[in-house]
Amino acid sequence: MLKMSEQKEIFLQKSEEIAFDKKHRAIIKFNMSKYDAAVDRGMKRYSNLDLAKTRASFVKSQAINHLHDYLIQFEKNITAHGASVIWVENTDEAIEAVKKIMIENNSKTVVKSKSMTTEEIDLNDHLEEIGVESLETDLGEYIVQLAGEKPYHIVTPCMHKSRGDIAELFTEKFNTPEGSAPEYLTAWVRKKLRAKFTTADVGITGANFLVADVGGICLTENEGNALMSVSFPKIHIVIAGIEKVIPRMQDLGLMWPILAAHGTGQQISVYNSLITGPKKSSEVDGPEKMFVILLDNKRSELYQNDEQYSVLKCIRCGACLNACPVYRNIGGYTYDATYSGPIGSVITPFFKGLKEYNHLSSACSVCGKCTEVCPVKIPLHHMLLINRRDAVRAGAGGFIWNSGMKGYEFAFSKRSRLDLMGGKTKNTFALLGANALGDKKQIPKLADRSFSKQWTSKK
Repeated sequence: MLKMSEQKEIFLQKSEEIAFDKKHRAIIKFNMSKYDAAVDRGMKRYSNLDLAKTRASFVKSQAINHLHDYLIQFEKNITAHGASVIWVENTDEAIEAVKKIMIENNSKTVVKSKSMTTEEIDLNDHLEEIGVESLETDLGEYIVQLAGEKPYHIVTPCMHKSRGDIAELFTEKFNTPEGSAPEYLTAWVRKKLRAKFTTADVGITGANFLVADVGGICLTENEGNALMSVSFPKIHIVIAGIEKVIPRMQDLGLMWPILAAHGTGQQISVYNSLITGPKKSSEVDGPEKMFVILLDNKRSELYQNDEQYSVLKCIRCGACLNACPVYRNIGGYTYDATYSGPIGSVITPFFKGLKEYNHLSSACSVCGKCTEVCPVKIPLHHMLLINRRDAVRAGAGGFIWNSGMKGYEFAFSKRSRLDLMGGKTKNTFALLGANALGDKKQIPKLADRSFSKQWTSKK
């Protein structure tokens, strides 16, 4: 693992490169504009959006505040319908659980629906190691898998690619006609994946919600690939974070639409499924076996943090990424983490280490837009400030930074101390941090006399 200073330097270097990449900026600006227009229409469908968000926040707060009870209820209800629940503490245990299922059932092929939780544990890479073919079936995920990349965005995996980039990729990989239209490529992928769905041994999905009172797995999507990943293979594996639980089935009437509105601007996603177990003897469609892997992966540690635990309410809509001016400039890959943007900057230091990833908490202008758009009212910008505070308390700033901040605090705590030196002396000291604003900007010159002294003399 890289040291903190190395992680930070790489982050700053990548940020500068991508922020001044004109092609990247144009693609993101175009794709984000489509999102902004759709979401604006989606929000107007609510007569009282703030009330809906308050209720959604309450539902998730209730679930998180009683997380243990609802998880146990969920396990009891879904196992009663024939599913097996496997509790895993970390990535290694999750991978071993999946490998064991694959080996015991002599499974060699997997079709996989979009899931950030499986990205979190690098599932595809681990399956490849044991000779299992794992195919992404969401169109965006399929494109980035084809390109040998990770998802760029929580909801829109290939947001960083233009239609020309995608057409070029398909021509390179499959010799499709150059400059093929999106409609042509979509139909081409649909035909190719159809055969994979019908022959795959295992279907793997995530879960948008785990419904405690009925023991159900909720999947919301727009392409139907998740439902097909469940319906055709004989085995269905669900990998979900423990925070995905909600108390009641009736909560879906609120949670599904608010997730869709903030994620894509839709009134509700095209396909919404509630799966309560493998198929029964009287049923034709569905898997013969169903396994639900409940992943902790440091979520319990985050849960113990009295100031930050409410971030577990996140429903992964991606709204905070789209609103964030930093994300819109430096892009998803710069974060070097599964979860990027404001939500990623809050949780990644918990998941991957405060010492190595505390710099993400400073990748924020504290404009508060992420908090404003969050559908479950997580105070994200405030939590980023708490992360910064905790990093300082842990001594993560280093000797030079910490000493500089103490000097800054001493000087700026009293006006008289600032006025001890004139402008020329201050400008000399400013030259010591000449690159503080980057090589694209210059530190402005300070006046010979401070405003305070000028004001006093004029009075």
